[in-house]
Amino acid sequence: MKQEPTVEHPWPAELDSVLVKHGGLAQWQKQRTLTFTLPKPELPEIHTTDLISRLDKVETEKFTMGNDVEGVWLHDPKTVYKGDAGFYHNLMFYFYAMPFLLTDPGIQYGPAENITFEGKEYPGIRIAYDDGVGASSKDEYYLHYDPNTYQMAWLGYTVTYGKDEKSDTVKWIQYHTWQTVNDVVLPKEISWFVYEGLEMKEARNNLPFEDVTLSETSNSKDFYKRPDGASGVTMK
Repeated sequence: MKQEPTVEHPWPAELDSVLVKHGGLAQWQKQRTLTFTLPKPELPEIHTTDLISRLDKVETEKFTMGNDVEGVWLHDPKTVYKGDAGFYHNLMFYFYAMPFLLTDPGIQYGPAENITFEGKEYPGIRIAYDDGVGASSKDEYYLHYDPNTYQMAWLGYTVTYGKDEKSDTVKWIQYHTWQTVNDVVLPKEISWFVYEGLEMKEARNNLPFEDVTLSETSNSKDFYKRPDGASGVTMK
């Protein structure tokens, strides 16, 4: 296992072990730009994120959206996009850049009850946020890992965007297929699961990630700038 210098962190030692398994936090912190494609049959999406500023852009043949220095925007000349750009513009980035995003500032860590899949138990870490952190500070995540290898295996999450109270509904994603990009271990495919309590049942839909790149170079801010005709998005 790759060794890293001992540094004091607010997160538990188990998360350190998970990070090392995925290439190490130091290697991740060298990166500046992440890009991946969601190969949706009807309309593929190219997602690009600046890992320092967290500016982002989602590009398709029919619409684009993103977050520039002025806020979230949507360019949709033919009114094709039916979702909430304020919620979606960086949603897939958060699912994709696990477990590294769980070292962001303003996080509270605690133990999580084990979950079970095919007779195997996966220990976990509960993640909550300080008030005012991010667009949905009442969200919670649950990172579960293989107890033998420390490979990330599951992510539980709640959705509170646009709501004033926390949610008790936890949705579950299995992280089961991986790829190595610039010595960082990142998802190749993830699957949302049907579950009963903390027992995972079966996959209900899969999401692959293609054309993944990590670069130690940042794009210019103009790359993320809203195009002419784009409208600002009001965050709920």
